[in-house]
Amino acid sequence: MLFSSITFLFYFLPIFLALYFITPTIKGKNVITLLFSLVFYAWGEPQFIVVLLFSIAFNFLAALAIDKREGSARKGALAIAVAGNLLVLGVFKYANFVTANAAGLLLPLGIPITTTNIHLPLGISFFTFHCLSYVIDIYRRRFRANRDPIDVALYISLFPQLVAGPIVRYKTVARQLDARRFTLGRGSVGARIFIIGLAQKVLVADVVAPLVQVAFDQVHNRSLVEAWIGLISYTVQLYFDFAGYSNMAIGLGIVLGFTFPRNFRMPYTSLSITDFWRRWHMSLSSWLRDYLYIPLGGNRGSNAQTYRNLIMVFLLCGLWHGANWTFVLWGAWHGVFLVVERLGLKSVLARLATPVSWAYALLAVMGGWVLFRSANLIAAVGYYGSLIGLNGIGGLSFDMHDALNERAIVTLVIGCVLAVAPRWPSKWSAPFVVRAPADVALTFALLIFSMITVAAGAYSPFLYFRF
Repeated sequence: MLFSSITFLFYFLPIFLALYFITPTIKGKNVITLLFSLVFYAWGEPQFIVVLLFSIAFNFLAALAIDKREGSARKGALAIAVAGNLLVLGVFKYANFVTANAAGLLLPLGIPITTTNIHLPLGISFFTFHCLSYVIDIYRRRFRANRDPIDVALYISLFPQLVAGPIVRYKTVARQLDARRFTLGRGSVGARIFIIGLAQKVLVADVVAPLVQVAFDQVHNRSLVEAWIGLISYTVQLYFDFAGYSNMAIGLGIVLGFTFPRNFRMPYTSLSITDFWRRWHMSLSSWLRDYLYIPLGGNRGSNAQTYRNLIMVFLLCGLWHGANWTFVLWGAWHGVFLVVERLGLKSVLARLATPVSWAYALLAVMGGWVLFRSANLIAAVGYYGSLIGLNGIGGLSFDMHDALNERAIVTLVIGCVLAVAPRWPSKWSAPFVVRAPADVALTFALLIFSMITVAAGAYSPFLYFRF
């Protein structure tokens, strides 16, 4: 079920909120939210509700086992918990990738390999990371294991952030599972953030999506102009799609009394790749830092060890995003840039003019998006060739000419401006009596236009659902 769908906005959400707010107790609200979260998850793929329920039960019991043990027995319980979570993730997300690559290597040698065709459960990467952080933090004695299965199940399956983040740590919502504040002010703030996220998705990301599809999927011998139109469009689409989902999740969380972490902070205004990863998918980058980079040694060892740790973390970051060599190379791409910046490029960038550093960071990020979006390595190489004009400089194919209508052009320009405008803030500031009504009017207008777009059926799945 999509946040930006008629089913969710006009049926699921109103019914849920009505039942949620007429239920008098927190425990009752938790039960209502848990039931609706399971319905939300099972709506499109009911067969995979078993995977989610297994993860909930397994990690609830594993946390209790870790909590009551000491010494080597405690480490053993953690090892079983981590291995169990990674096994579920590995089977469903990487079995097809491993068997396909094994077949490609061994079949020429006359060794037959049976490939698998396992469907990827929705959001498995996200709720697996929730589970891992829960059991690891219990092992680290950050908190005690929760003895209430409803609370644990709600934390893992909470529908606003279940399938595409942000990645929420248990400690962030632990107290809110038993005590939450519900005020009109919090509700209005949450609703505003939700509406902004909805507008980002349906009024920007979905409008430029046809340009991306044409450039990456339909035109193979694209010209330089077509390639850059497609890459710029994808840069805008991916940001507004994922940031839109995150804002909708954060807004819904505030309405329900939860506080979710911020996931984006104007990443396309970054002045380096290091800065970019402090602004893009912040809940993932902080998770990788705390549960992977620091345990590997972080920057506490030699420079060579630090660089090794960075490369390893970003190779795994790429693999987390998808079982494809394009994602592995995308992770390596960012890892190499981070290492090069530590080797001295970052100090050079600090001495350059801001527009130069900004252009470097943005072009480096966009270059990585080619790998991120391409179906395979051959397609990525072809796209890089188009970007430097190997298939001609100008000219548009019929498909691109058709997709590049006035609405798409205007939306693409607006998206580009909104993505980078805060780097040059306005010096003019209106008084509150002017800003407040203007803000309400703008939010209401975004809601109306977004609802009209959704009602017309012009929406598409969130890009990060596939991860």
